[in-house]
Amino acid sequence: MAISAEEVKKRAYDLKDQITQDRRYLHQIPEIGTDLPKTSAYIKKRLDEMGIPWKDCGGPIPPKMTEDFVEAGFPRMEKETGVTALIGHGSPCILLRADMDALPVREDNDLEFRSCSSTGHMCGHDSHAAMLLGAAQILKDMESELKGSVKLMFQPGEETGAGARVMVEDGALTDPKVDAAFGLHVQPTDRTGEVGYAVGVNSASLDSFILKIYGRGGHSSQPQLCTDPLMIMNQVYQAVNLLATREADPAAMVALTCGVAKGGTAVNIIPDEAELHIGLRTLDVEAAEHLKQRIPEVIDHYVKAWNGEYDLTIFHTPCTFSNEELCREMVPHIGEIVGEENVHQIPPMTGTEDFGYVTKEVPGMFAFIGAGKPGNAPLHSPKMILDEEVLPIGAAVHANAAIAWLEEHGKENN
Repeated sequence: MAISAEEVKKRAYDLKDQITQDRRYLHQIPEIGTDLPKTSAYIKKRLDEMGIPWKDCGGPIPPKMTEDFVEAGFPRMEKETGVTALIGHGSPCILLRADMDALPVREDNDLEFRSCSSTGHMCGHDSHAAMLLGAAQILKDMESELKGSVKLMFQPGEETGAGARVMVEDGALTDPKVDAAFGLHVQPTDRTGEVGYAVGVNSASLDSFILKIYGRGGHSSQPQLCTDPLMIMNQVYQAVNLLATREADPAAMVALTCGVAKGGTAVNIIPDEAELHIGLRTLDVEAAEHLKQRIPEVIDHYVKAWNGEYDLTIFHTPCTFSNEELCREMVPHIGEIVGEENVHQIPPMTGTEDFGYVTKEVPGMFAFIGAGKPGNAPLHSPKMILDEEVLPIGAAVHANAAIAWLEEHGKENN
C-alpha cells in the first residue's frame, strides 16, 4: 500500500517541535566555509538518535584549492566535514540535499536564539538542515515501505561555490548510485508554503578571476623607470567589460562585475602590485564557456603588453539544471503537501547555487519554498528572519517527493 501524502504531512507536523529545536540550535552555532565541526557533529548526533547510518564525506581539501580560497579572501579551509546518510535499501536511489554553512554576516535582530558571533545563518541553511533531519525521521519510520533508498546529503561550503563539488568528488553520488536528486531553498520574501521552480537552467553560473599584477614601483616623476600595475589593472578592467558587451549574445544574461580593484599607498608612488577581482555570472552556458576562455586571454595579453607579470586564480561554479521530466514527476507530489495552487514555475535566478555540481551528474530538481512574505528582509541581509511555520512543510515536501519518486521508479525494478 502506497504511503499517503496526508500521512507524511501529519507526521511532519507531529515533528514540528523537534525540527524547530534543531533549527534553533544550528542557528546559534553558525560556521562558515567547508569545515563545520560543530554543525556536522550535531547532524551526526541526531542521525544516531534516529538509528540512521551515516558517513563522513568530503575529507581533506587539495592544498591548491585551500590556497586559492585564501587568495580569494576565505578563511583557511583544509578539510570538508560533509555528511551523507542512507535510509532504505538498494536501487533506485534518490538524493535529498541540504546545505548547512553560514555567512560572514553579523545577525541584526532580537531573536532569543540569534547568533551572537560575527557569522550568521542569514541564508537559511540552518533551516535546510533541520528540514532534512525532519524528513529523515519520517523516512526512517517508513523505511520498510520504501521502494528503494534515500540518500541524505548534508553539505558544507555552499557559499564557497565548491562544497558540493568536494562531496561529489568524494563519492556522494555512489554506493549506492544516485539516480535522481532534489534540493530545496527557503525564500523569506515569498509567502510561506509557496514553491517556485524553473525548468532547465535555474541558477547562474559564476566564474571568479582573482588577478594579482606585478610591476616595478618607483617615483611618479620617473614613470619610464617603472612598470605601473595600476595602469595595467585599469586596462584589464576596461577590456573585460568590453568583452561582455561585444562577445556575448545580447539575448544572454551576462553580468560582469569587478568588485575589487586595489593597489598603491600614495599619490606620488607607483606601486609594485595591484589586484583586480572579476566576477562573471550568466544563465547562458555557451556565453560562459566563451568568456571563461577569453577573459584569461585578455588578461595575459594586456599584462604582457605593458611588461607586467601576474598570478591568476580561477573559481567556477556551474549553472544548476532542473531536469524537465523530473520536474514533471515531482510537481504533483510537492502540490500534495503545499496545495497545487501554491506551486509555480518561476524565472531562473541570477544568483548562483552549487547544487549544479550534483545536477551535472544526475537528473535533479531545485526549488524555492516561501518562508515569510513580500517585503521581508531578503536572503543575506543581517535582518533576515524566517517564518518557522515553513519547517514542517519543507520536511514533508522532502519526504513526500522521495517516497513518491521511489514508488514510481521502484516499480521498474520489480
